[in-house]
Amino acid sequence: MKKKIKNILIIGPFPDPISGVSLANKVVKEVFDENTDFITDFINTSYPFFQESVGSFSIKKTFFYVGLNFKIFKIFKNDIIYITPGQTFFGIVKYAVFILLASLLNKELIIHVHGNFIGTQYYNLKGFKKKIFYFLVSKFTKGIVLSPSLKANLIPFLVSEKIFVLNNFAEDYLLKKGNETIINKLQIVFLSNLMLEKGVLDLLEALKELEQKEIPYEAKIAGNIDEGLKPIIIEKIDALKLTSYIGVVRSNNKKELLHWSNIFVLPTYYKMEGQPISIIEAMATGNVIVTTSHAGIPDLIENNINGIIVEKKNPKSIKKAFIYLNENKSKILEISKNNKMYFAKNLTIDIFKENLIEIIKK
Repeated sequence: MKKKIKNILIIGPFPDPISGVSLANKVVKEVFDENTDFITDFINTSYPFFQESVGSFSIKKTFFYVGLNFKIFKIFKNDIIYITPGQTFFGIVKYAVFILLASLLNKELIIHVHGNFIGTQYYNLKGFKKKIFYFLVSKFTKGIVLSPSLKANLIPFLVSEKIFVLNNFAEDYLLKKGNETIINKLQIVFLSNLMLEKGVLDLLEALKELEQKEIPYEAKIAGNIDEGLKPIIIEKIDALKLTSYIGVVRSNNKKELLHWSNIFVLPTYYKMEGQPISIIEAMATGNVIVTTSHAGIPDLIENNINGIIVEKKNPKSIKKAFIYLNENKSKILEISKNNKMYFAKNLTIDIFKENLIEIIKK
């Protein structure tokens, strides 16, 4: 009997700009392209300008997303519609045309949520907006979240049996055999979009206090800078002797950066946060993770096993973690080994591919 090939349409952001969601969608497309059971198409919904106000309304953005609706004909040609929408009211509504037509045509309609805000947004809405939000999200036939604690985001809309967990991943090119973590001094990296809620200003304040205590370190800050914060971020970095901003890093530059560092810092309280790919990349390369107990991060990071959990919006808590690691450098090596082992068992791209295909075929 001839194997039935399914057509799958991916609707969501792709690089550029780079974000956890756009990077994940790029890899998801590659997974389906490599699998002979699927023929893949996509609609790139990336708004071409980086800005912190994710999910906010603007006339410019509205025209951009309305224009994407002209690609609705692609719904007719595909069996499975895989959507990675935003988590705000506008983030869902901008996909309404695709959701409604796919549902009307009885397509397999999959929502992959890359965060921990969609449930909160639903409960915060009132009246007609709440009904629209529920109506649209409940049209999906299957849901995917990044970690077990994030399943609650889809419970209002889908039965539990239709909600699946798919951990994020790090790509294989980041791995390097025989690499030993350097522990002569603290070598710190921040690798994310430089936004207020990612905790970058808290980190810079902690580094300032570290310099005041004359603790040896070197720090490199990488990522897109939110335009609204750019002047203050550059000013604070320039005031530090041992910290530099190196811009956006990709491919081998990212690999070199993460193998150079031994401590990865992401003191996030970003409301859209899920399970940051940057944390997984840092685990794969043997970094100690200094982060917050936020969104799906506790499903990944256990305090003193995979890193150190710090308080949100608290530079002194970050500084305290740095001082502890500086005084206990053997702990850096111990956590580095833990993270490499955990990554190999749970978070490789091969595991991601296998689990994604299994979920799609269920």
